[in-house]
Amino acid sequence: MIDHREDQAAGLRRLFRRAPPTVVALYATGNNRVCSTIQTVYRIAAQAERVLILDEAAGNDALAGVFDLPAGRDLLSVLGDCVDPLELVQPIPGLLGRVPVTAAALALPLLDDERRARLVSALRHINRYAGFVLIHSTVGATADPSPFIFAAPRRLVVAEASRSGFKDAYQTIRQLAAAGAGSLHLAVARARSRSEAGAFFAGLNELVRRQIGVPVAWLGEIERDELGAGLANEAAEASPRGAEAAFLRRLQALSGASGAMRTRLPG
Repeated sequence: MIDHREDQAAGLRRLFRRAPPTVVALYATGNNRVCSTIQTVYRIAAQAERVLILDEAAGNDALAGVFDLPAGRDLLSVLGDCVDPLELVQPIPGLLGRVPVTAAALALPLLDDERRARLVSALRHINRYAGFVLIHSTVGATADPSPFIFAAPRRLVVAEASRSGFKDAYQTIRQLAAAGAGSLHLAVARARSRSEAGAFFAGLNELVRRQIGVPVAWLGEIERDELGAGLANEAAEASPRGAEAAFLRRLQALSGASGAMRTRLPG
């Protein structure tokens, strides 16, 4: 269950009440998860302009190498002197770009109110130019989600239609649920047919319903369906629009008080 980190994400939600792009925490599973991640990003970008990646993955899991980019300066560097937040955005053809947030995600619980406000203000400035924000995380990080993941009103699991993809997807959903997550979206990658994708989802959804008890919203296949429209559609979304609009409110109210009341992730 979520502890004080639920409060730590409050500023994130307040920020997005003022300037709400569609915000999604993205996880990909299976043997080809990096390829699935990139394909999902560009699939959404083809349907929704100005896609920004907040990349909190570290080391080899970070997306810099995939896009032939240097590691880049982390969002946390805005706490230094004379750093323009837009300078942190690494342009990517077809996308708004990528911003590394690994250090920022780790530091948020430790920042004082002034520095936290500066970081949120910088993110607000960057997000003014985004229509879609994807928070890239990894399956290995689901046991201890960051404040960015806590604040995201939607969590999308892209599951490869394979044995490893099924196992990883179930583990991801289980760990997110254990951390306090509510409903999630799921899309299937690399299915040989529409019927195979449907059967894969049905089997995973049944296991999740029986063993975990959280709802999973079906988005379809990343190769064939309009994921961006499904995530942004109020009628189809698993999380309410209002929660998304408040995405950065939680970060602004970050608190290091470990005794804060435990609550559940929105959605």
